[in-house]
Amino acid sequence: MASQNPATSPTQELTEAGREFYNRGWALGTSGNFSILLARKPLRLCITSAGNEKATLDETNFLELDDDAEILQGFGRPSDESLLHLTIYRLRPRARCILYTHSVWGTMLSDAKYVDGAITLSGYEVLKGLSGVETHDHTEIVPIIENSQDQVAQSHVLQNVLLEAGDIHGIYIRRHGLFAWGETVAEARRHVEIFEHLFEITGRSLGIARN
Repeated sequence: MASQNPATSPTQELTEAGREFYNRGWALGTSGNFSILLARKPLRLCITSAGNEKATLDETNFLELDDDAEILQGFGRPSDESLLHLTIYRLRPRARCILYTHSVWGTMLSDAKYVDGAITLSGYEVLKGLSGVETHDHTEIVPIIENSQDQVAQSHVLQNVLLEAGDIHGIYIRRHGLFAWGETVAEARRHVEIFEHLFEITGRSLGIARN
């Protein structure tokens, strides 16, 4: 009897996402970081280590962290945004995967829409691809928060936004990147794809130039 291929591991799913996102311009160079929730009590996560190109990720590029972002397993330095991943997992109990990406359209929109406090996406059929959304007659809010090198302070800002924002699927760090999450890697990837599709549509409709 021919042997069956083993199931794809969560880290393999993240490496595949890294390759695709790199090819689509959403995680160029060493930008971006991806994580999977391993346990809630106590909180444990698997996250990409810092400084690795997302097109060439492998099993050695992941760390297991505790709820203080301290390394339990693996080699390398935790991603700078590790505390932000932990904050999202604490406040979004259904989230089991978080993808943090950096695209051209999203970055420009996060700057253009910062004074509004959010990127607003409304009336598009593709919004039905977001978890829990059943009609195109939906308004999705992507809050924008200011970038900071103080990750502790920024995690507090993120916490406040998550507590106030309701059932959202993503948050943007101004001029930096998109946090999108889901119950699985596949769902989080789908959310990123939907956001990026609508970011480009919104950017083009506003006349934001892309050279």
